[in-house]
Amino acid sequence: MRKIKQLLASIYDEKLNAEAIEAFISVIEKSKKSIATRRKEGWDETDVVLITYADQFHHQDEKTLKTLDGFYQNWLKDTFSHIHLLPFYPWSSDDGFSVIDYHQVDPVAGDWSDIARLKQSTKLMFDFVCNHISAKSEWFKGYLACDPQYNNFFISEDPATDLSGVTRPRALPLLSPFTLADGRQEHIWTTFSDDQIDLNFANPVVLLAMVNVLLHYLQEGADYVRLDAVGYMWKTVGTSCIHLEKTHQLVKLFRAIADEVAPGTVLITETNVPHKDNISYLGNGYDEAQMVYQFPLPPLVLHAVHTGKATALSQWAASLNEGAKGNTTWFNFLSSHDGIGLNPLRGILPEDEILSLVEQLQREGALVNWKNNPDGTRSPYEMNVTYMDALNQRDSSDDERLARFTLAHAILLAFPGVPAIYIQSILGSRNDYAGVERLGYNRAINRQKYSLTEIEAQLNTEGSLRQRVYQQLTHLVAVRKTQAAFHPDSQFTLSFENDAVFAMERCNASGERILALFNLSNAIQAYPLSNYEFNELITGQVIKGGQLYHMQPYQVLWLHY
Repeated sequence: MRKIKQLLASIYDEKLNAEAIEAFISVIEKSKKSIATRRKEGWDETDVVLITYADQFHHQDEKTLKTLDGFYQNWLKDTFSHIHLLPFYPWSSDDGFSVIDYHQVDPVAGDWSDIARLKQSTKLMFDFVCNHISAKSEWFKGYLACDPQYNNFFISEDPATDLSGVTRPRALPLLSPFTLADGRQEHIWTTFSDDQIDLNFANPVVLLAMVNVLLHYLQEGADYVRLDAVGYMWKTVGTSCIHLEKTHQLVKLFRAIADEVAPGTVLITETNVPHKDNISYLGNGYDEAQMVYQFPLPPLVLHAVHTGKATALSQWAASLNEGAKGNTTWFNFLSSHDGIGLNPLRGILPEDEILSLVEQLQREGALVNWKNNPDGTRSPYEMNVTYMDALNQRDSSDDERLARFTLAHAILLAFPGVPAIYIQSILGSRNDYAGVERLGYNRAINRQKYSLTEIEAQLNTEGSLRQRVYQQLTHLVAVRKTQAAFHPDSQFTLSFENDAVFAMERCNASGERILALFNLSNAIQAYPLSNYEFNELITGQVIKGGQLYHMQPYQVLWLHY
């Protein structure tokens, strides 16, 4: 509690009075008494996260959370330890990330009892959409109505103010005009869209309201909490308004509250930015986020497969030994509800290689989202495509698609950190162009929703791509979960014997070792194996070392010794 008080004083420059601080302490103490669920301390090799929407599957007149629970029980329970439920609150746009009411469950999905039922068989990860709220929310409606309760809940700025230095994640206006009930027109800060209104954390009443949201999620059983778009929370005119020190202090406050109220809760920051800025949210290893999204991994794996070379991926991976510290690790993924971010590649790959990758993917049907730069130019910041189609060409055979897709996910599962697999990936989904046309935005290409009856029929179709992907990925996860050397914190080293082979060794404290080899090319590659007898974990074969092993195109070896 002392730390919480210190952080509150620091955030508000010692100007917060004792009564205001006591209001924070009171709600925290009250929540602490009501939270009985114990969280798992730390993480291990059995932790694998499923990323999905609450309304991912629909079936007759059933609430979608109940349908999801049934699908999870029948198809995914043995594979995934956690479910990341993308925002399941009432929403107005961006497939949930424009939240109307933080404290309610979208009626289409169900209610809090459906969340509780799902919680009985899995650990849960909630989204804390902390930077912005829907323009259709009661908070913003109250602000527009000039209700004094919502004074300074949002940021009004003179459009003549020089905001050219503000980091822009979108090619949209930073300020959006709104007319208030008294006839005044104000220009409101909207980092992402005019339906996503940035909250004013400089107002301690706003922070208290959002602390209440966090506490509610902990009461409802969130084991992991994802801090969405967290880097933009604090605004100071004349700065970039991203990664400001007070933003870090807010994250530290959320961490201190979670540690006090529900020890074992893991905070994960979502900052789709260059690597050095991303890892800054790990703090000193004990006072900020426990995990950060590993944003460079998806585009670097793509780059490696498209070039058939491991150099950039290996060099970057080797640098990770200097990143995570203390009680922290990486949240690894290849695909998610968003596109494949390109900003994390900047500083790792030359710009011409990034643009070349974008052009290759566009030729094969990927879509592109752009951002505006301070100098007036624009740059691609995100590729919109399923990971299956990102890895492959239009004319690839299903065997080729499966081989590259399996290779990529075997890298994900062998990587240090906690892996997360998007629902579209475990289902082997392809680009949903019909969804883009129907909904009118690029990200819909990788957000397809399914009839339960239809998707189960496809998964049960013998030899179909969906069935083969499901079988391969569930097998890989099952193997990973039995290997202590794949513990997120196990040591890892990189080898550079063959530029076409990504080679990583994982070793735990007991000396168990796994040499993970990935042939990134479409040609046979020779790799020298040490003089050991290896157990290849995926196939169960025994492989004699002390000679060159000839890897088939896109072959994966997890060699235990």
